[in-house]
Amino acid sequence: MNSTQPANDLAATLDDGEIALGILDNTYSPTLVEFYGELDLDFVWLDLEHGGPDPWDASRLEDLLRAAERTDIELLVRLPDTDPTLVRKALDLGVRNVFLSRVETAEEVREAVRSARFRYDDGPGDRGLASPRARRWGLADDYIATEDRETLVGVTIETEASIENLDDILAVPELGFVFIGPLDLSVSLGCPGEIDHPDVQEAVETVRSTALDAGVPVAGLGFGMDDVNEKATNGYQMLNLGSTTGALEQTVTGWFDAYGQSDA
Repeated sequence: MNSTQPANDLAATLDDGEIALGILDNTYSPTLVEFYGELDLDFVWLDLEHGGPDPWDASRLEDLLRAAERTDIELLVRLPDTDPTLVRKALDLGVRNVFLSRVETAEEVREAVRSARFRYDDGPGDRGLASPRARRWGLADDYIATEDRETLVGVTIETEASIENLDDILAVPELGFVFIGPLDLSVSLGCPGEIDHPDVQEAVETVRSTALDAGVPVAGLGFGMDDVNEKATNGYQMLNLGSTTGALEQTVTGWFDAYGQSDA
């Protein structure tokens, strides 16, 4: 019995020039991942750099993947390192959308993207060929071509060095997207937390405009829906609307604010 791998809807959305909306689940809950799929979000961001399970913990990631597959939502998994071995491990578990934190050179990006491909840039890739979960333990049809077509690898641009090397990074073949990280950029530029600082805003705009000129999709954080709408107008194709804990805070605070008002 063979199985057919579904298309990567997130990659298709970017290829079509459309906009994908998602949320950061910083509780790392399979239940919430499944629920966000029911709510028709395009992706759930799992940030394994700043929290969550150890990215080497296969059983935890498999549970999150099963939840996503149950409601046809894509996981966007940020890895804490650009180590090609870590990239290969995540993909073999069934992750199809990874992005790399704190990249600084085109060479490390090229090595990571190559590690996600069986064939790469008209030559051999560096992904291991076995029968892991991604291959449905050997049952998946046309595994090599499907994985190369449906796997998306992006990077976070969040340091001064990555800005300096931006043109070379954007020229890496088959780079899926760039995610602009204003918070870490503010640290790297010497004004931690000041995302409205002119230096940070200039860096963000440099990444946005340069990536668009290079034909590489741009992703980023939304700081409220006015900001989300503005960024969608300005060429961003992947936008994070908020986080699980942020949504809960807003809701619970609203309940407290409304409590007793009917008796006033």
